Amino acid sequence: MALTTVLVQRAYLLGNLDDRVTDAAEHSLGGAALHPELDRDLTFLGERGHPAGMLAARLDGHGRVLAAALVDEGAPPRNLTGAQSTALAHLAADGSPHTRSVPGLGTYRVTALEADGVRVLAGLPMDDVQDLIGRLVRVEGEVAAAGLTAAGCVCAVVIRRQLRPLGRIAATAVAVSHAPLGPGEGTALTRVPERDTDPGSEAGQVGAALNRMIDHVESSLAERRRSEERVRRSEERMRRFLADASHELRTPLASIAGYAELMNRGPGRGEPLLAWRRVSAESARMTGLVEDLLLLARLDEGRPLQSAEVDLASLVAEAVRYERAAADGHDWRLDLRLGVPAVVLGDEARLRQVVANLLANARTHTPAGTTVVVTVEATAGARGATCAVRVRDDGPGIPPGLLPTVFERFTRGDASRSRAAGTAGGSGLGLAVAAAITAAHGGRIDVRSEPGRTEFTVELPVAADAVTDAEEAVRPDGARRAGRPAGRAVRTDG
Repeated sequence: MALTTVLVQRAYLLGNLDDRVTDAAEHSLGGAALHPELDRDLTFLGERGHPAGMLAARLDGHGRVLAAALVDEGAPPRNLTGAQSTALAHLAADGSPHTRSVPGLGTYRVTALEADGVRVLAGLPMDDVQDLIGRLVRVEGEVAAAGLTAAGCVCAVVIRRQLRPLGRIAATAVAVSHAPLGPGEGTALTRVPERDTDPGSEAGQVGAALNRMIDHVESSLAERRRSEERVRRSEERMRRFLADASHELRTPLASIAGYAELMNRGPGRGEPLLAWRRVSAESARMTGLVEDLLLLARLDEGRPLQSAEVDLASLVAEAVRYERAAADGHDWRLDLRLGVPAVVLGDEARLRQVVANLLANARTHTPAGTTVVVTVEATAGARGATCAVRVRDDGPGIPPGLLPTVFERFTRGDASRSRAAGTAGGSGLGLAVAAAITAAHGGRIDVRSEPGRTEFTVELPVAADAVTDAEEAVRPDGARRAGRPAGRAVRTDG
């Protein structure tokens, strides 16, 4: 703005000065034209109307100065020196303004005119114009400098204030870069404050983007830690599995070897027969363990099971009758709650193994006199018909520390693996086999336990044909169709 003002003012002042120079030249040309034969005559400068400080000259056809004088205020015109006249020479008489520096007089704005062979030069000093422009430049420069300084200070304050969020964002980024992110480190990462995440500003957009990046980094770290934890648990389970399997296989093998050595020593009273029985028992135990391991391996590989309609109510009732016949001192009860037939699609042998394992678990880990209630409940709901087998006892319950891993392989109440002769207990595969078979049939198994009440629940989907038969078993007139009953509720106490 200051530069524009100076340029406009200078153009205006020079234009005004050029107009005055032209008027002075025309006035001088009019005076010289009165005596055209006198080419060195400057008597017209004595007339009134010429401004003080004006200089005038007569020129020849080649632009050389023939005579030149300066108008002084209150004094007759003063002739110019040769050097001063030379500074005015060779000026075209076309009326265009020119700037010339005259030695001893300063800078002049001059122009030359011609009429009827008479050529006259006139000029006025530019000191006033240059002084005014110089003062204007100084004033404008001072004002501009003050304005720029004030604007710079204001801008510095405003920019610093506007950049404060970026400073906090940078501090957050530095804090995140210094946070420990190695394996096992669980440090929470710093976030950009809420006030610095306004999407209406560029700094807020940067802060929000940094928060999103930190969220992504934290989720990735959490997933990595979970993966590391899963790998660690898997390795621990594998080590424990190998140790338990080795122990469980070594124990019967050691017994077999010992009793075989006893048999090799020769006949004795009852010793060969006793040894043979123990060898057979340990062989059966080892065979069962190997079969359970093979079954789990097949289920882990996803091998398909046989599929046929299995009546769970009959299967469970038969298993309960077997446990009663064992006469182990437990009180066995059967409770059938059949809204629809308890028929499922699956492998009967494997489902029988699930029920047997659950009943054996209740028999083995509860003292004599414990009441075991086995419930079979088949119901039809909005999501389809399901059949649930519940085994509930009033024994001491499962220790809380063991409950989360009760369906894992080789999980036993006695974690030391030592088992004295005659002590009840299995290999720790029974519940794992039950869970794997249930999952292979599309069902689920869970357990709830507290002192005085432990309940295992197995839920399986009921076969669609069984539900259809149940719905068609009752005619509209209320009479029942011959065939499979629509449902029954039976409770038997041992």
